[in-house]
Amino acid sequence: MTATMNGALLVAGATSDAGKSIVVAGLCRLLARRGAKVAPFKAQNMSLNSMVTTDGAEIGRAQAMQAAAAGIEPSAAMNPVLLKPGGERHSQIVVLGRPLAEVDAVEYRTYIPRLRQTVLDCLAELRESYDVVLCEGAGSPAEINLRATDLANMGLARPAGLPVIVVGDIDRGGVFASLYGTLALLEPADQALVAGFVINKFRGAAELLDTGVQMLTRLTGRPTYGVLPWRDGLWLDVEDSLALSGERGAALPPHGRDILRVAVVRLPRISNFTDVDALAAEPGVLVRFVTSPAELADADLVVLPGSRATVADLAWLRRSGLAGPIARRARDGRPVLGICGGYQMLAGEIVDHVESGAGAVAGLGLLPVRVEFAPDKTLGRPTGTAYDEPVTAYEIRHGAVVVDDGGGAEPFLDGCRVGAVWGTAWHGVLENDTFRRAFLTEVAGLAGRDFAVAPDTCFAAVREARLDALGDLVEQHLDVEAVLRLVASGPPPGLPALAIAR
Repeated sequence: MTATMNGALLVAGATSDAGKSIVVAGLCRLLARRGAKVAPFKAQNMSLNSMVTTDGAEIGRAQAMQAAAAGIEPSAAMNPVLLKPGGERHSQIVVLGRPLAEVDAVEYRTYIPRLRQTVLDCLAELRESYDVVLCEGAGSPAEINLRATDLANMGLARPAGLPVIVVGDIDRGGVFASLYGTLALLEPADQALVAGFVINKFRGAAELLDTGVQMLTRLTGRPTYGVLPWRDGLWLDVEDSLALSGERGAALPPHGRDILRVAVVRLPRISNFTDVDALAAEPGVLVRFVTSPAELADADLVVLPGSRATVADLAWLRRSGLAGPIARRARDGRPVLGICGGYQMLAGEIVDHVESGAGAVAGLGLLPVRVEFAPDKTLGRPTGTAYDEPVTAYEIRHGAVVVDDGGGAEPFLDGCRVGAVWGTAWHGVLENDTFRRAFLTEVAGLAGRDFAVAPDTCFAAVREARLDALGDLVEQHLDVEAVLRLVASGPPPGLPALAIAR
């Protein structure tokens, strides 16, 4: 069977972080290698990890990664609805890459009819332009309390007639119950679209699962298309902060005598945490996410990352006891880097009548800057230089930063630097190889570490190698031909419905 078939498939998950993004990316890479024009699609994404396309649209970072796996440029149509939580009940709705409104969970329901049409139009557009469209669900299709407003799971699959496979995370335990229960909780018309299952993150001998897989088939009338093994080193543009607690694999051996320890503050509303992925790809650099002062003690570099709620996360930084040690580090000349929201926290004053409504708030005062939040979001793909090296980046922000010319700061990209404290509003800067090497060399010197950067680490090549590894993993452990038959022919007819008490 050829890969060119003009079809689509929805990859759903029994839970969040089950591996939907990974399976879609692996299939994208595999099909692209076979010569198919393939595109990813996620109708509605709730994530604080986003990026900006070349035409200035904000979409989920996972869809950008999947587009890279497919060998194409990402577009707004690949993630038409992006929800960016700003608190327990409020989110910003981003539609076709542009902010639409700030709403609570109840208000969001009033937007569903309009968003549903946008989602279906985007999927239709992609299906006309590509041989295969691989759709990723959101959360779980068995969130029955949300079925009426669902845009990304069965609420997409049913109107579009998509076959569905459900991915289960065996690493969490209870995978057979979660797969069976996901199917059983669906309405009969939704069950008719679920063609089978994939088990993900298995550690051990796959044959040990045979009896369970056979029983799941007997109970549901549906096959398991594959068991994907656990693989270290496939950390790829994750969108869910739940994944930050997972395993990233050990740091590669250093080129010098010392390793370089990087502590990234895990803010409650952390965003764009993939900014530090390029650091973790460097030999001898150990990256960890931290939440307590004790975890900063041996850090050579502390990173304050992006935040969807700068003022609220700054308050948490103070409550958690982290603000004091970070300020002492700065006074002692020990490296601190703030990115976007983290840069804003380093300011002397933050004026926010937009995001938090808090008005004027004192920042950490480690950089001579003032931040004022603007109603309109800045989205872009800026370029610049630092350490005489070229830098390409992207920006996503409401906060406008003004540097005090008399404060003794040196320019740093779009931001500034004082001593061992750097701040920039740009994301993705550390993915620039020559800039990253120069920056880490200075960090190591200030930290007193005998650390040498690798001369040949190319983060783009690291990402490509990981995408190739994903494609290999899917090809070796998934019944790809059976999955392609689903893409070509749609849901198999006559799938049995599981009866449950309703």
